[in-house]
Amino acid sequence: MREFGLYIDGEWTAALGGGTFEVIDPANGRPVARVARGGAQDVERAVRAATKAAAAWQAMPLRERAAAMRRVADLMQRDTEELALLETLDSGGTLWYSQVTVTDIAAKRFEYFAGLVDKVEGQQIPVSANHLVYTALEPLGVTAHIIPWNGPLWEASRSVPPALAAGNAVILKPAQEALLGAIKLGELAKEAGLPDGLVNVIPGPGSDVGEALVQHPGIHGITFTGSVATGQRIMRGAAATMKRLVLELGGNAANIVFDDADLERAVEGSVWAAFSNSGQICVSGPRILVHESVREEFTARFVERVKGLSVGPGVENHPIGPVVSEHHMRSVLDYIEVGKQEGAKLLTGGYRATDGALRDGYFVMPTVFDDVTPSMRVWREEVFGPVVTITGFRTEEEAVHMANDTEYGLANGMWTQSLARAHRVARLLQSGQVYVNEWFCGDIQCPAGGYKMSGIGREEGQQALGNYLQLKSVRVNLG
Repeated sequence: MREFGLYIDGEWTAALGGGTFEVIDPANGRPVARVARGGAQDVERAVRAATKAAAAWQAMPLRERAAAMRRVADLMQRDTEELALLETLDSGGTLWYSQVTVTDIAAKRFEYFAGLVDKVEGQQIPVSANHLVYTALEPLGVTAHIIPWNGPLWEASRSVPPALAAGNAVILKPAQEALLGAIKLGELAKEAGLPDGLVNVIPGPGSDVGEALVQHPGIHGITFTGSVATGQRIMRGAAATMKRLVLELGGNAANIVFDDADLERAVEGSVWAAFSNSGQICVSGPRILVHESVREEFTARFVERVKGLSVGPGVENHPIGPVVSEHHMRSVLDYIEVGKQEGAKLLTGGYRATDGALRDGYFVMPTVFDDVTPSMRVWREEVFGPVVTITGFRTEEEAVHMANDTEYGLANGMWTQSLARAHRVARLLQSGQVYVNEWFCGDIQCPAGGYKMSGIGREEGQQALGNYLQLKSVRVNLG
């Protein structure tokens, strides 16, 4: 079992409070690491180090800053096997999924934003012959990044690279349930030659570390991914010091299968959309709406495919791994019981896997409910697990209404062979992302974020730089 400290000012250090906690492998319930438990005093140390490092980073030539970020990407590629194993051991995802996260997502994000370091540009504004007016984009200073447990390195690499590219120093607070990939990012930053204090990693409870980050006046921006309730608390706390916020909150995407869909493709894509990472992805597609004319055939094919999914440890690359923790497993199982009580028809799954080697892990069998109505909790609320609900629709208008009838607006998708319908429905769906004949947008250039209660701001793409920059106008009287 490995031990990890806090990473502050380029050094691994114990928490000032002396506390630690264990990271549990959800595949067997056994600890795989012991990690220092940070607190408010540690946040104070990190803010001081980050403030100093931000000044050094901003003084560094842009070419050198970009090269340092590219070295982080190269080191990720070099250490793919270790990083992927760490991601899988503490979050439960398949080893294949974790390897893709490292090589095709995390490393490429650092490469992409390294290429934008020297492209942060202002503009001249013509006013009069006697005035020179121009704008300048400047870094916020120190930014905090509070990330969830469903893919620590995936989440950390989403917001840290644009913050660094914009000239900021960062403090990363990973979730306690899964954080090893995010901790490793500190080691890579050190080896890549980033200034000490530019990247700091402080694990610990949100009530201590998270609250201290939100309240600290030396932090000028916060990026958070997590629940709506926590996002609202962060907004209220950040108001005292008017911090810049980027929030990606809950999701409950609708997956619409129209009558002209390629059913084979729709079934395979819907399984991928619903059960990737055991359904623990914010933009998963757990609500499946199927046109009544193809509902029976689609449902039969879909259930048959789901029954064939193997369940087991992520290190063995089973399609369905464990959910992240015992607490979360209980929450998912509670939702399944609620679905039964509300009258939804259980077609497959619906229980914890306890056979053989799975008995000590947090495995929930992939679950499909049919005959679900929009009033049911299992339809309306974010289960965030391997649970799918199916219902039917008769018209395009009905499908759009049902898809939009939710407080969330992170993603939606559809399967259709009509180009006109695809564009028409995409325009009507109230979500930050819309998938057509595929699911999950892995392209770094594509901005992602939420409508309604799913958050504010956009990540990915060039737009993400704006989250970590402030605009200054300069007016010079030449007369």
